[in-house]
Amino acid sequence: MTVSQYNQCVDLHADAVYRFIVKNLRDEEAAQDVVQDAFEKVWIKAEEIQFEKAKSYLFTTAYRFMLERIRKQSRIIPLDDFASQRIADTLKPEVDLKRILDEALARLPEIQRSVVMLRDYEDYNYEEIGMITGLNASQVKVYIFRARVSLKNYLVSKECVA
Repeated sequence: MTVSQYNQCVDLHADAVYRFIVKNLRDEEAAQDVVQDAFEKVWIKAEEIQFEKAKSYLFTTAYRFMLERIRKQSRIIPLDDFASQRIADTLKPEVDLKRILDEALARLPEIQRSVVMLRDYEDYNYEEIGMITGLNASQVKVYIFRARVSLKNYLVSKECVA
């Protein structure tokens, strides 16, 4: 990949990669770091990467950096904090659909959240998602199905509460 092709790759894909990572991490600064690390790796390997494969390589790299960051952080919410948050949520009369959807996505296992977001938010096909995540197309379909069922169940339960 040439310098101009790398710059074109940045222009074409930076926003999509950032949206994907920030939606998963729910932390803008951490997402910026992950995206920057991914683009740095693409820059270092630019001579080895074909321009046509740059998008897939970039998303795969960003996805792996994101998983590495998640593994390094302990994201355990104390039970008392979780319970008080649920009580506070049920006392609010207004329904904030975006917040509820974000909560539902946050409750999904990491792999399910990633594949559902790649499919429904970024509009990748099953094979592309498989290349990014290292899964085969059948596994991707199963994870997406399970994620959608979980999301549906959570949203229906929130509808009854709201």
